[in-house]
Amino acid sequence: MAKKTQGAVEQEWLAAHECASRIGLTVRALRLYEQRGLIRPRRTDKGWRLYGAGEIARLHEILALKRLGLSLSSIVALLQGKAIDLERILTLQSQALSRQRVQAERGLALVETARATLSAGHTLSIEDLITLAKETNMTELTPDSVARRRYEQARPRTAVRLDPALFERYVGHYRHPSGAIIAVERCGDSLFGQLTGQPALELFAEAEDAFFLKAVPAQIGFAASRGGAAPSLTLSQEGFDVVALRIDTDEAAAQEAAIAARVRNRTPHPGSEAALRAIIVEQREGRTGEERMSRELAIVVGEQFPFVQAELAAKGDLRQLVFKGVEPSGPADIYEAQFANGKLEWGIGLADDGKVHALWLTPSR
Repeated sequence: MAKKTQGAVEQEWLAAHECASRIGLTVRALRLYEQRGLIRPRRTDKGWRLYGAGEIARLHEILALKRLGLSLSSIVALLQGKAIDLERILTLQSQALSRQRVQAERGLALVETARATLSAGHTLSIEDLITLAKETNMTELTPDSVARRRYEQARPRTAVRLDPALFERYVGHYRHPSGAIIAVERCGDSLFGQLTGQPALELFAEAEDAFFLKAVPAQIGFAASRGGAAPSLTLSQEGFDVVALRIDTDEAAAQEAAIAARVRNRTPHPGSEAALRAIIVEQREGRTGEERMSRELAIVVGEQFPFVQAELAAKGDLRQLVFKGVEPSGPADIYEAQFANGKLEWGIGLADDGKVHALWLTPSR
C-alpha cells in the first residue's frame, strides 16, 4: 500500500492484489475492467498499478450494475467516457432493494394471514395455497440471480453425440406462455427447434435431455418422460427459464393459424392497449407497473427503469396510442405512442395468464 500527500490531503493507494482482496474481486477482473476502459489505475516508475479513491468508486459502480443484471458490454456502453455518478448508482441500488423489501413484506403479511386462518380452525383453499407459494417463494427472481443465470447460459458448451433415435421422444409441439409455438423436429441425425415466426435452429446435445443453440446463448431442456414423449420443455435464455407444455398437432396448428390471422388482419390483443396505456402512465409517475407483468419481465423493466423514466419525462404527456400491427414472432402488438414532445414505438405481449410478458420501446420510425 502506498500513500501520497496532496497538499493537506493524504491520498491512499492500493496495489492490485490489495484492491482485489479488499473489494472481493480477482486481479484478473481488475485487468479485464482496465482492458475494457472502465478503470485507469496509475502506474509507478516500475510499472506497478495503483488504485485510489477514483478507481474504487468506479469499481463500486461496476459491481452495482452487475448486481442489477447488466452485462459487462452494457456496463461499458453505459460508463465508458462518463464521469462517476455514485448518486445515480446508489439510487438504482435503493430502488432494487426497496422492491425486494416490498416483496418480503407482502409475503410476510400473507404468511401471518394464513397462520391466523389456521389458528381459527379454518383451512386454506387451493387458491390461497397457490397465492402463498407464489408470493413467498424465497427463490424469487432477483437481479443477482438473473445475472448469474445469464452468465451460466452464455458460457461455452461442448456438443456430445447421442443416438438420434432418442430425438423421437422430443419431437412435437410445445406451447410457450406467450401463445407462440415451439416446434421440435428431427431431420436425419439432427434435431431442430422453431419458434413461431422465426427460422428453425439446430439443437446440439450436451446431455441426453439437455440441448443448446449455437446461434444464440440459449438452451432447451426436456422433461423426463420414462421413455415416452417429453411432456414439456424449458427454454433458458436471457437469464430466465420458461416452461412450454406439449400440445397435440391439431392444437398447435390452430394456435399458429390464430396468430397468423392476427398478423394478417392486424388485430390487436383485446387487452393490450389498456395495459400499455396504464404502464406508460405508471412509469411516468415513478412506478414500474410490475404488478401487471410476469416476474421475468418485472426484473428486466426494473433494470432499465431509470432510463425509461427519463425518456418518458422528456416526452411529456401521452396524447394518443396508435395500433400499428402484430409482430409475427411474439406475438406482440406494436403501438406508436404520441406524446406532447415526440413519439415512441412500443411493443407489448400478453401471456396466457393475462400478465404482460414482453415490453419494449424504440424511437418511432
